[in-house]
Amino acid sequence: MKNFETVYSAWDGDKLVGMICVMDDGIMTAYVHYLLVHPDYQLKGIGKELVERVKDHYKDYLRIVVVAYDAEMKFYEYCGFEKADDASAMFITELWT
Repeated sequence: MKNFETVYSAWDGDKLVGMICVMDDGIMTAYVHYLLVHPDYQLKGIGKELVERVKDHYKDYLRIVVVAYDAEMKFYEYCGFEKADDASAMFITELWT
């Protein structure tokens, strides 16, 4: 996590139950790379709270970007993200051939 600009975590005592990690370009765009919530703690508002902290931290940026898989789309829409009509995520996932 040391190379991310922003990391927020959620704890239940000494147990890590959630984390969000963000990289940014320092001025305009922040990229959410990971939002993880332990399965036993999902649907308790932890993920939403972590996203809200990121939104507050980057409130002066032009955009916050997340690449969401279809199964997570509704959650991110609930958090205020909108699917782009004029853009699609693109990947190179196999760099080791």
